[in-house]
Amino acid sequence: MMSVKENRIIAERLREAASLLEQQGANRFRVAAYRRAAETVESLPQDVGLLLRTEGFQGLTALPGIGSQIGGAIAEMVRTGQWTQLDRLRGHLDPESLFARIPGIGPKLARRVLDDLHIDTLEELEMAVYSGRLGNVPGFGNRRLAMVRATLAEMLGRGRRRGRAAPHEPPVDILLDVDREYRDKAAANTLRRIAPKRFNPTNEAWLPVLHTERGVWQFTALYSNTALAHSLGRTQDWVVMYFQSDSYTEGQRTVVTETQGSLKGKRVVRGRENECAEHYRSLWPRPSNVA
Repeated sequence: MMSVKENRIIAERLREAASLLEQQGANRFRVAAYRRAAETVESLPQDVGLLLRTEGFQGLTALPGIGSQIGGAIAEMVRTGQWTQLDRLRGHLDPESLFARIPGIGPKLARRVLDDLHIDTLEELEMAVYSGRLGNVPGFGNRRLAMVRATLAEMLGRGRRRGRAAPHEPPVDILLDVDREYRDKAAANTLRRIAPKRFNPTNEAWLPVLHTERGVWQFTALYSNTALAHSLGRTQDWVVMYFQSDSYTEGQRTVVTETQGSLKGKRVVRGRENECAEHYRSLWPRPSNVA
């Protein structure tokens, strides 16, 4: 059980996220929001874990300065003791440790998942559960799969959608525009760089990171630093994008240069290739009528 002392720990993490976002060039209003939330959590007379258990997620987001985004972050810290977004901002995000924290997996199976499926995020793990790919990994029987499915549903679903009118994800034209902004600024060397924990023995700050906005959506974009990207030589091509809004806690997509088919050579959003094809068709000039 958490205590008011742990409230201070959560507040410190929120302030650290604000400082890192500020250093990495994020919107000042986003930075200020994390600092306001830190003040709210630190001033609570009771522990925030008890508040979540007794009043639920709605009780948490009813507090001053805590919307669904920060509420989801606090809920993650209460449940797991960790905060994935903060690890990402630090450059310390380690998929093996992330998966190992999920009940039913642990360190040994986490390594097996990475080796067999080449996935790095909780969203990709959830997709692997529902597609049946995780069930093909040795050690994942029906009971363990059900446990992982339930845990991921709670971790990824809490506070994800509040308003029915909110779009499920940003349209592909927005994702592709953020991808363009990131690659242009990375090439121009105008982005702040972080030192990723993985595949970086010298602790060099080499990975450019972009925080930007489009309408209601907030984005963080950075080149993929996964084992698969390194093995295929795609660390300067694959762009991993995290997005969130007031009604959607966080989603993730990867944008790559297509290597085959009708979209070969074009930037596409993995998992949304058909929408990308429609997007590019809308940009192609229509043939003029010949008299």
